[in-house]
Amino acid sequence: MSNENFIRPPAVAGLFYPADRNVLKRTVEDLLAAASNVTMDEKQSNIIALICPHAGYQYSGQTAGYAYASVRNKSFETVVIVSPSHREYFDGISVFSGNGYSTPLGTVSIDTDLRDALCNSGKGLVETSRNGHRSEHAIEVQLPFLQIAIGEFKLLPIVMGDQKSQYCFSLGQLLADVLKNTNSLIVASSDLSHYHDYQSANELDAICRDDIVRGSADDLMRDIESGNCEACGAGPIAAVMVASKLLGAYEWKVLHHCNSGDTGGDKFSVVGYLAAIARGKNK
Repeated sequence: MSNENFIRPPAVAGLFYPADRNVLKRTVEDLLAAASNVTMDEKQSNIIALICPHAGYQYSGQTAGYAYASVRNKSFETVVIVSPSHREYFDGISVFSGNGYSTPLGTVSIDTDLRDALCNSGKGLVETSRNGHRSEHAIEVQLPFLQIAIGEFKLLPIVMGDQKSQYCFSLGQLLADVLKNTNSLIVASSDLSHYHDYQSANELDAICRDDIVRGSADDLMRDIESGNCEACGAGPIAAVMVASKLLGAYEWKVLHHCNSGDTGGDKFSVVGYLAAIARGKNK
C-alpha cells in the first residue's frame, strides 16, 4: 500500500490503558514517578534503545515506567518502535503507511523521511502498509509513556509479521544504516513468557534476561527457537539488539523484571515483563 493520508485512531484505549486524557496522564506520571530506582547515572547515559513490555498498564505499566523514566526529559527527534504482530500474520515487515498514530494525549506524526529510507533500503522485506497496525496494541501502549516522558517526537512504527531469525538480523542492519547520524531512540516492544506458573516463568525469563544482558541476539534467537525461553516480541528484541550494537551500544542493563503474578495476584498462569536499556558512549 502506498503512503496515505490517514491517522490511526486508538485501538485499545479503555482496555489496556485509560481512555480519559487526564486520567491517562496521571496514570503515566505516577508510573514514571514510581520508578525511583532509576539512578542519575542511568538518566544521564546516552541511551540508544529500550526494551519495554506491552501488556495492560495495571500489569506491566510498573515495568514500562522504569524504561521510560530513564529517558525522561531527553530529546529525540524520532522514536522507532518495533513490535510483533499479535492478530495478523503476514510475511515480511510493515511500516505504517499513514500519517500518524493517535492516543488520548494527541497525535504523533510519522517520520516519513526515515520510513522512505528504510523501505527503499529493505525492498522485498520492509513495506509501507497497514498490515499489523490496525488493531495491534504493542506499539500503541508505548506512546502515552513517550508523550509524557519526552514530549514532542516523530514516530517510525514497525510491525514484524514474521519473526524468523533472518528477518530479525536483516531489520537490525537496516535500522542501523538508516538511523546512523540521527537523534533517534529505538524501542523493542515485547512481553516475555506466557501462561506458566510463577516459578517456571521466572526460570524461563532468566534465560531471556541473561541473553539480553550479554548483548547476544544470536543466543536469544537460539534459545527462543529451541524453547529454552519465550518472548512474544523476541524478533523485535533481536532486531533492536543488532541495530543498537551497530550504532555503538556497549552495554545492556535490565532495570526491572517481574510478571503478572507480582502485579495481578494470580501466580498460576503469568506473563513476564522486562525493562532494559542499551547504553552507548556519551556524546
